[in-house]
Amino acid sequence: MALKDHYRKEYPRPQFVRKDWQDLNGAWDFAFDDANEGEVQGWQQGFTPTHTIQVPFVYETKASGIAEESFHPYVWYQRKIEADEKQLSRRVDLRFQAVDYVAKVWVNGQYAGRHEGGYSAFSFDITPYLHAGNDNLIVVKAEDSDSCTQPRGKQRWRKDNFGCWYVQTTGIWQSVWLEYLSPTYLNHVKITPNYDDNSVSFEYKLGGAAYENGLSARQLQLTTIVTMDDEVIKQGTLAVDRESLAATVNLQSDKLEWQVERWSPDNPKLYEVEFVLQEDGEILDRVHSYFGLRKISIEDGKVLLNNHPIYQRLILDQGYWQDSHLTPPSEAALLDDIDKIMAMGYNGVRKHQKIEDDRFLYWCDVKGLLVWSEAAATYEFNDEAVDRFTREWLDIVQQHYNHPCIVTWVPFNESWGIANVFTDTKQQKFTEAIYYLTKSMDPHRPVVVNDGWEHTISDIITLHDYEESGDALSRRYADKEAVVNNKIAFSNWKYAMAQGYEYRGQPILISEFGGIAFKSEEGWGYGNQVDSDDAFIQRFRSITEAIKDLDYVCGYCYTQVSDVQQEVNGLLTEDRKPKIDMSVIREINLTRRKSACES
Repeated sequence: MALKDHYRKEYPRPQFVRKDWQDLNGAWDFAFDDANEGEVQGWQQGFTPTHTIQVPFVYETKASGIAEESFHPYVWYQRKIEADEKQLSRRVDLRFQAVDYVAKVWVNGQYAGRHEGGYSAFSFDITPYLHAGNDNLIVVKAEDSDSCTQPRGKQRWRKDNFGCWYVQTTGIWQSVWLEYLSPTYLNHVKITPNYDDNSVSFEYKLGGAAYENGLSARQLQLTTIVTMDDEVIKQGTLAVDRESLAATVNLQSDKLEWQVERWSPDNPKLYEVEFVLQEDGEILDRVHSYFGLRKISIEDGKVLLNNHPIYQRLILDQGYWQDSHLTPPSEAALLDDIDKIMAMGYNGVRKHQKIEDDRFLYWCDVKGLLVWSEAAATYEFNDEAVDRFTREWLDIVQQHYNHPCIVTWVPFNESWGIANVFTDTKQQKFTEAIYYLTKSMDPHRPVVVNDGWEHTISDIITLHDYEESGDALSRRYADKEAVVNNKIAFSNWKYAMAQGYEYRGQPILISEFGGIAFKSEEGWGYGNQVDSDDAFIQRFRSITEAIKDLDYVCGYCYTQVSDVQQEVNGLLTEDRKPKIDMSVIREINLTRRKSACES
């Protein structure tokens, strides 16, 4: 079966697909608990709802059915599920793709677990708390705050929107579902393509009773089947004798025209892979996944994709929607965004201050759209912020590692959460720690530790500049050495490098620019707002071509895909209508210039 046959519409984890699951999105009972009295009053046993909410949309959105934008720090959800004897003979996992910020879960009044972190996925084994019948009660309490030590990204911490910060996101904001597993199951597989030797490495981790009951006494086998376009390319079986296993598979096959298929934006070919866990011939678990054979590297001041220089034409994507905010209104909406981005001539997105829905990353994998994955920022620096950020960031890297579309990790942006990194050695050491921790989990992708300015040990030096004039941009960046050696300031007196750090020949990208808005729009853009389509196009062409004429600059990221609440500088409106003919934007993006980064 082809990848599209294994893909399940609306299934939350296209990278790890199981057949037996139950969607819990939809109507839940809901209540505010501003005084935080619910636990004391026993709401975990069930509560009297004041609203019905449509999960996974947060109460602040119209899509939720509530549309209350005021901040409420404690909110409760409940719904009943059915369980039969067959389901109870298996392991039942309750999975959440994202809850902001702390989630506590009870099932039939019994505490199932707690998770902290608004952008990482988590799950609980709820099997012990279920009984046969249709009245099993799941209760979720979500706790949020206006603390700036909490990774919050673009969520405001004041009463009203300000600057480029928007209505907060509280509670369940991505999918909730059940999965039915055997007591012994496949918990995770880390997939690493080895481009230069045409192989792929799998690191398997089993879960449940696999290691609790002693593997050496059991006859467990794990089979991996790699296919391409319905053709079996490789197949192998491991005897399971421990919780963690590893294997490397050579992908060369005479069944393929060129022996291997490689992934790139021009040819996003994906290998499918099926993992089958068996014991004495009985299938315990079956998972479908995929991977792309591709390589990201840096050499001689250039970013290489599959050992060839690539010029990255990125667009900033904050992933907000008019009626559902951070939550995509549908899978079709995700696809529409991707298709419009590609239609405008961009080959990638910088996903800004948000970890996007896995289905977005899946379609970027399928369609060949590059992704820079950026963490949600804190806005204070202290021990609590360091602890919270580090734990959540490492979860995110682990959970999204397998996506071939992700080509760069971006843990920090514009010194947010590290406001004094230019001179403060503690904050500098924090960025180094995050850099090396990220590299310890993923040595294969570039890491940009502070996108925009004041870099410490970034693999790519990125610069933000919202200059309106192409001529002014050309003059400012004409002398590369002056820029990278902090002789020239940009973007309100920011410098490329933090004090004590030197430029080491890294690639350079202008990773924010543009942000053009019309005078007719209520809100703000960068610089003077324009009064006509012609003025917009002239300015867009001028600044884009100025950047492309800088032969040492290896790409750019335009701000931004769509309007977001009070920020009206998108190429699309908030409801995704093009402001300018997309073919004009495409022509400007695709007109080749003289960058040495492509040669």
